Amino acid sequence: MSFYNNQMDLRRSLRDLLRFTSAMIALMLCAAAPAARAQIAEVGDGGPGPVKAPHLTVELTALSPQVAVGGQVQAGLVITIEEHWHVYWINAGDSGEPPRITWTLPTGITAGPMQFPPPSQLPLGPLMDFGYEDQVAFPFTVTAAPTLKPGKVHLDAHVNWLVCSSQCLPGKAHLGLDLDVVKGPLPAPPVVGALGEAVTSLPKSLRPDMSVAVMGGAKEFVITLKTGGREQEAEFYPFDQEQIDNAADQTVEPLPDGIRVRVQRASDSTSSKQLAPLPATLHGLLKLTDTEAYEFTAKVVPGEVPTAAGGRKSSDTTSAKDVTLFSAIGLAFLGGLLLNLMPCVFPVLFLKGMALVHSSTEERGRQRAHGLVYTLGIVFSFWVVVAVLLVLRTTGKELGWGFQLQSPAFVAVLAAFFFFLALSLAGQFELGLSLTSAGGGLAKKQGLTGSFFTGVLATVVATPCTGPLMGAAIGFALAQPAWLTFLVFTALALGLALPYLALTMQPQWTSILPKPGAWMEVLKQLTSVILFATAIWLAWVFGHLYANDGIDRIVALMACFLVLAIAGWALGRWPAKWGSGIVAVLLIAGALYFPLRKPTVETLVWQPYTQANFDAARASGKPVFIDFTAAWCLSCQVNERAVLRSSDVEKKLISNQVQLLKADWTQYDPQITEELGSLGRSGVPTYVIYPAGKTSNPDVLPELLTKDIVLKAIEKDTKTDSSN
Repeated sequence: MSFYNNQMDLRRSLRDLLRFTSAMIALMLCAAAPAARAQIAEVGDGGPGPVKAPHLTVELTALSPQVAVGGQVQAGLVITIEEHWHVYWINAGDSGEPPRITWTLPTGITAGPMQFPPPSQLPLGPLMDFGYEDQVAFPFTVTAAPTLKPGKVHLDAHVNWLVCSSQCLPGKAHLGLDLDVVKGPLPAPPVVGALGEAVTSLPKSLRPDMSVAVMGGAKEFVITLKTGGREQEAEFYPFDQEQIDNAADQTVEPLPDGIRVRVQRASDSTSSKQLAPLPATLHGLLKLTDTEAYEFTAKVVPGEVPTAAGGRKSSDTTSAKDVTLFSAIGLAFLGGLLLNLMPCVFPVLFLKGMALVHSSTEERGRQRAHGLVYTLGIVFSFWVVVAVLLVLRTTGKELGWGFQLQSPAFVAVLAAFFFFLALSLAGQFELGLSLTSAGGGLAKKQGLTGSFFTGVLATVVATPCTGPLMGAAIGFALAQPAWLTFLVFTALALGLALPYLALTMQPQWTSILPKPGAWMEVLKQLTSVILFATAIWLAWVFGHLYANDGIDRIVALMACFLVLAIAGWALGRWPAKWGSGIVAVLLIAGALYFPLRKPTVETLVWQPYTQANFDAARASGKPVFIDFTAAWCLSCQVNERAVLRSSDVEKKLISNQVQLLKADWTQYDPQITEELGSLGRSGVPTYVIYPAGKTSNPDVLPELLTKDIVLKAIEKDTKTDSSN
């Protein structure tokens, strides 16, 4: 770890030194001798044709010398660069600046933004730049207005760039492009030359059958691109600076239906020893070949993905490719042993230790039986998880250890379990010292069945964790034949079971444990804090599993927690009663309904309320329904769920082609406030229907809606359409 930090310090220092040196060179070139000033003087007179500048040639060109009135033509800035020199991409990497164009255009002509082809990695000592060598074209679109008269037009441009090798030189040129504006239509021009190659290789958006997922780990981003076919190579380029360690190796893992790329995160700009904060989204480019690249913006989901065999995981000191069978078994065993100290597993071991304190008077054989059965429960559960993982992989699914946390249902049930258990430990009700006491038959205080299912529970809460030393062992195991995979994971299971098993095998060691007393109750309550914190973390994970309505899903899980608290109160109010147990079971089942129910599929499409959207809706000649609402308005939410989302109202709105606008007042909006005032209202909810016809006066509905009120209003205002 110290080597890694020292390396990061060196890279940061060299990076800052290079940036400082580049800036000083630029300043010296501007202020020094006339010969130096000539190097950064603007070249060219604004006419068409190539212009020679130090270490490169620049030119404005187009695929066709003609553009149709009201049409477009593809043009571009072409830069031909001397050998060993380069220019830069949008994100230049550790140093540099991309080319820029400033236009002076005739009336009726517009030029779109300059587009950048996929770059290449340009190493410079311990640093890395992103850019282009030899020749590159930056396409842009020239548009002629429909009102433009045919004739010749001249596009005038001032171009700035930075060209670098072992030193960097800024440059600028005055360029021009002549086009003939003619009456169309024109045939499509051939896509040839440097500009044609750039146009065909521009980054594309993801196809509907493709997807990108990004996980942000402790030290790396893991980017998984699903293309539907196996990809062999990929390079990742971030559009924003200070996201990745540009010079670090990128690990590529081919997948049956895509590819996975691992890149190290950047250190914080204020401290080379600290990672930059994890961003909410990652905007980047995945380059598969010189002519195939995809631009994406994806939500960053915190978490870790194990490294597959042959891949290097930056957070592990041992890589999977260096692991042998025997070292994998050893690492797995030690990793399982250390899992007992992880926050997700420690409460289970703690409560099992508490049970051991209470059972210290049992005979030695009985205690050993508990330890063996507990171990059997862990080993059996690990085998089940690994079997499921291997079966799913045979179907083409690329899953890693802890894949259960990718299932919203699993995360919701696990979070609910931890919350309910924490309520018991906090003292709301007595669940028993054995974690598995719920359900009677699984849970007798001294029953072997209880020990077995406690082992099962230990596995359930352990599998989402990847403890120290486990990454390389798991990566090795998942790439081996099935029997070797089971062997490595059995070693992991035995490591997890060892502490409790050792105490039961040597009962005299329990003498080091304190005697039962009041301290146990205090420690139980302190342990509940860990479980409450774990439930909060799982709720956060649960929300991130939903791309569009994560907040709503977290609220659903919070509602589950509330009902679970009521169930716990019933158990504590009437302990050891059949009635309270039945009520609790029913409440628990009802509580799980909230997070497990499928998200509502929105049938209606609401446009945000803006003046432009409102004018367009009114101009359509159809009825317009405006919902003035806010997230903090409880009445708004009730009306929306009970009335506006009802099947009758939705069918009526769709069949009558009502234009729907939503004026979201969650955050103060002066335009919405003004519109409310014009309607004689000062708050939300407010519902307005503008009948068909531009001169019709709006109908303002009551604050509390019923289906009958809305249906009659739609019927009334739709009839107006036929009268106009």
